[in-house]
Parts: sequence; structure tokens; C-alpha cells
Amino acid sequence: MATELTAAQLRAYDGTDPSKPIYVSVRGKVYDVTSGRGFYGPGGAYAVFAGREASRALGKMSKDEADVSGDLSGLTDKELGVLADWETKFQAKYPVVARLADA
Repeated sequence: MATELTAAQLRAYDGTDPSKPIYVSVRGKVYDVTSGRGFYGPGGAYAVFAGREASRALGKMSKDEADVSGDLSGLTDKELGVLADWETKFQAKYPVVARLADA
């Protein structure tokens, strides 16, 4: 992995600046999801995850702003399994470009 990003730095890659890539972090790995701009860019179904650590929300299958974090405490085994499925999808589809420094 090329670099480390803080959560604050990650926020700059939320798709609002078309000249920058769109990043989403899952379990502390930052993925370049720019090829999925229609999903993760402004107005997209998963735009709430752009520029954020989305592990908790992915595990809970939630787009609630309060769930968009890396805090996995209290997730059920089923939710952790859902998160693992999402992580597998991200690994297959998007390149890892950084690690989240505060994950």
C-alpha cells in the first residue's frame, strides 16, 4: 500500500471534487471506488460511504449516517459475516490505495 490516510484526509475523497478519486475505507483498508462513481459519487445510492470508513454501516446494511464508522463493537456474528462479504466484494473490484491511519 502506498500511503496512510487519516479519517480527516479521507474525507477529501468523497466525490464532491471531480478531479479527485473517490475512496471508501473497509476495515481500515482504503479502496479507490472511482470506477463506481455512479454508486459512490454525489447523489449515488452509496454516496454516504464516500470519503469515510464504512465498515459498521456495511455490516448492518445501513445507510444511516450514525452507522458510517469503523466501530465494530456490538455487531452480531451475522452482521460481521455481511461485512466480510462486502470486504470480499471490495477486494475483487477495487484497488487498495492506502491504509486508514486511525483504524
